[in-house]
Amino acid sequence: MQGKPPTEKQFEILIRMHSDANRGLRVFYVYEKMKKFGVKPRVFLYNRIMDTLVKTNHFDLSMSVYNDFKNDGLMEEGITFMILIKGLCKEGRIEEALKLLNQMRKLCKPDVFAYTAMIRILISEQNLDGCLRIWGEMESDNVHPDAMAYTTLIMGLCKGNRVQKGHEFFKNMKQKRYLIDRAIYRSLIEGFVNEGKVGMACDLLKDLIDSGYRADLMIYNHLIKGLCNMKHVNKALKLFRVTIEEDLQPNFDTINPILLSFVELNKFDEFCKFLEQIQGLGFRVIDDLVKFFSLMVEKKDKVLMALELFDNLKQKGYFNVPIYNILIQALYEIKEVKKALTLFQELKEPDSFTYSNVVSCFIEIGDIHEACTCYNKIKEMSLLPSVDAYVSLVKGLCKIGEIDAAFVLIRECLGNVENAPRKFMYTLRIIDICRSNDAKKVMDVISEMVEDGCRVDDVICCAVISGMCRYGTIEEGRKVFLLMRESKMVTESDLVVYDDLLVDHTKKKTADLVLSGLKFFGLESKLKAKGSKLLPT
Repeated sequence: MQGKPPTEKQFEILIRMHSDANRGLRVFYVYEKMKKFGVKPRVFLYNRIMDTLVKTNHFDLSMSVYNDFKNDGLMEEGITFMILIKGLCKEGRIEEALKLLNQMRKLCKPDVFAYTAMIRILISEQNLDGCLRIWGEMESDNVHPDAMAYTTLIMGLCKGNRVQKGHEFFKNMKQKRYLIDRAIYRSLIEGFVNEGKVGMACDLLKDLIDSGYRADLMIYNHLIKGLCNMKHVNKALKLFRVTIEEDLQPNFDTINPILLSFVELNKFDEFCKFLEQIQGLGFRVIDDLVKFFSLMVEKKDKVLMALELFDNLKQKGYFNVPIYNILIQALYEIKEVKKALTLFQELKEPDSFTYSNVVSCFIEIGDIHEACTCYNKIKEMSLLPSVDAYVSLVKGLCKIGEIDAAFVLIRECLGNVENAPRKFMYTLRIIDICRSNDAKKVMDVISEMVEDGCRVDDVICCAVISGMCRYGTIEEGRKVFLLMRESKMVTESDLVVYDDLLVDHTKKKTADLVLSGLKFFGLESKLKAKGSKLLPT
């Protein structure tokens, strides 16, 4: 602005500022300005620019800057190569990274820190084959990996489900008498447990203790889980007692596998004894049972087993409303609606979640009246039903032709619930587009909805009926259903049902308009006085 050209130092300040804030594109913009003013960066500034672009996932821009670097006749430093090699590793371009590595060797030999940095990046990208190739290059360079390099590789291999390969490197560490971090033992034990090799995991625990370490709670949790998976619940109990003796403060992850094993082995008495034992240790048993049942019913084949367990626990006083809610919802999901409603009838003080769950159950058995009663109970609590309850209730009301009531609920749901179904939004769009009284325009919205992943059902068809009865005509409504039939969105039998519903809803709306007119003009009382029995009482 003052007519003076900017200096390299001023550009450097801007680049440093944007680099520190990880604004890669801003750094590149400033670099472009530098070229415009004919200012050539020095090597260290080129490195800073390329490093920021690599870190902010703009590797192609970084390579374009590197090309300018070469065209300026500058010589790379070791750090220049490392920046680009790390970027190539991040992109998974291992062959190109190895070529640059060869060029780097002409200038300087990469050290163990450089190789470890490459391995760490490849692990973050889950490129384990690339890791092993870089490790091979490190060995061919006669660079001796340190404890940190081993730790990085072994933990990455375990995390990537290649625990056997990680164990080989672990044995190499032992031979070289490196100090092995407890985190390595933890990763290997977890990996072997996940692969079902619990014996290997237990051997590692012994080796850990023999090495002078004290196992942490996470290691014991992995081993307890593995032993329980192998049905060795008594050995798992011994480890649980060890965690208490060593004052490791066992948690829910410690006891959950043991509880599940007792259930699967039908050892209900042992299950209750264990509950009493952990209650004496200060565990909040009821809260833990809520979490236990939540995890148990995630597997559909264990829902009935969970129900049987709960029937026994109730007699011991281990129950609360959240457990009832978990089981009611799980039973509904596996179509055991009657058993879900039996649990509901046992509850003396259901909460809003209970009522939301049983709304779907009552809709499933066709009892709309009870479903609406549950909805009203929730409203009396000044709360809102769940989204699933709204969806079930709307479908149920549409099925029996109570279209106006269904769309009142849809508007309420959209007005009060953040994660309301997209289908509800489309219903209002369909009703609004019916103002055009144009079947093709309505069909365009329905086709858009199907492309968006929403399925045509009773709710969508009732939206067409409601919109056409309010703003359009029966004939245009029928055209919409014929277009839906041509697109194979509805069946021939559906056409008959929806046509009857369209006619009935139109009659109902017409009757409502007539009655409103009679009330408006004060003719209702005169008709009743003359003995008319057509008007509602």
